[in-house]
Amino acid sequence: MARNIQSLERAAAMLRLLAGGERRLGLSDIASSLGLAKGTAHGILRTLQHEGFVEQDEASGRYQLGAELLRLGTTYLDVHELRARALVWTDDLARSSGESVYLGVLHQQGVLIVHHVFRPDDSRQVLEIGAMQPLHSTALGKVLSAYDPVAHSEALDSPRKAFTDRTLCAPEQFEQVLDLTRARGYAADLEETWEGVASIAAPIHDRRRMPVGAVGIAGAVERLCREGEPRPELVAAVRDCARAVSRDLGAARF
Repeated sequence: MARNIQSLERAAAMLRLLAGGERRLGLSDIASSLGLAKGTAHGILRTLQHEGFVEQDEASGRYQLGAELLRLGTTYLDVHELRARALVWTDDLARSSGESVYLGVLHQQGVLIVHHVFRPDDSRQVLEIGAMQPLHSTALGKVLSAYDPVAHSEALDSPRKAFTDRTLCAPEQFEQVLDLTRARGYAADLEETWEGVASIAAPIHDRRRMPVGAVGIAGAVERLCREGEPRPELVAAVRDCARAVSRDLGAARF
């Protein structure tokens, strides 16, 4: 059995301690409560402070939880609210389109799949929740890159690998695709990531009009496309799903 990392256990214990009793605690209080030497406690606190998980009051020298924890917690809640609001609508989209449905959010330099509804047939399928997809070639990634400035920067700053001979890797081509995505309100991936696979995605916004994710369908290119273009009825279904989730998140204009 793998052993736990002691320094991480101590850091977690400190965060729980600061989240528990008094709002601010001094170094001696923290060290004695956790049974640590002051030097050890100070080293861990200094690291947590550097990462933004702990803040030190300049006047008293006492420590409290930092803003980075709030940001992470808000992200956690946002993703779970997004998934909860999307459950019914993504099920409906899978039934109406007959295809697999994916809900994705920006994570590091890619798209994290946070919800996946299987294609409603008897074929063998693999659950892809937790999988990562590239930003520059997938429909989900293009949507996020078109509407989220952070995703846009990540996509441009990261290597853009050519997965197939259809993948657009040049910055100028990528920017043109993002302009088209914003103009149409959706993005498509026609065998740019996987041979024989196409996808269509649209953006999801929250009550602040901020892009919080993307929803899309993926399947065989011959099912999703007609004469080399995404089938209009599938585009409409994906966009309707994205609007419905956005409305449930409080986006007034959807």
